[in-house]
Amino acid sequence: MSTVYDFEAQTIDGHTVALSDYRGKALLIVNTASACGFTPQFAGLEKLHQEFGAQGLVVLGFPCNQFGSQDPGSNEEIGAFCQKNYGVSFPMMAKTEVNGDQAHPLYQWLKAQAPGVLGSEGIKWNFTKFLVAKDGVSVTRYGSIDTPASVSKDIAAALAA
Repeated sequence: MSTVYDFEAQTIDGHTVALSDYRGKALLIVNTASACGFTPQFAGLEKLHQEFGAQGLVVLGFPCNQFGSQDPGSNEEIGAFCQKNYGVSFPMMAKTEVNGDQAHPLYQWLKAQAPGVLGSEGIKWNFTKFLVAKDGVSVTRYGSIDTPASVSKDIAAALAA
């Protein structure tokens, strides 16, 4: 796979989406959790979606239960939680593994494109963010402590490119 557009994912309600549907848009791909200290970042992600969506940003949330079992619910429960508590209207995907042998191929590709600290590929915690440029190839990685607001300048630059 050579671009983000070569992948597919399952939506939280069970439909397959081809990421090629987002060709020409910048993507902010985030592994999320409903019961994490970083969970309030959903509000910031929704704000980015509202602020930059019309300019070509797509925020994609991928619930993950691999870190402290902080997203144990079903896809239906996770979707309801995100909508009720944070008004999430950006696309949420089905619960996904991001590390290990069962890691989603998209996450395998993202980690290879943008390794973490000291070249490590593994995702360390919930709310790791990957900003994929409109070319579908250039990827920047942000850690859990990087708030959605702190990446807004990079998003604006990616959309202007």
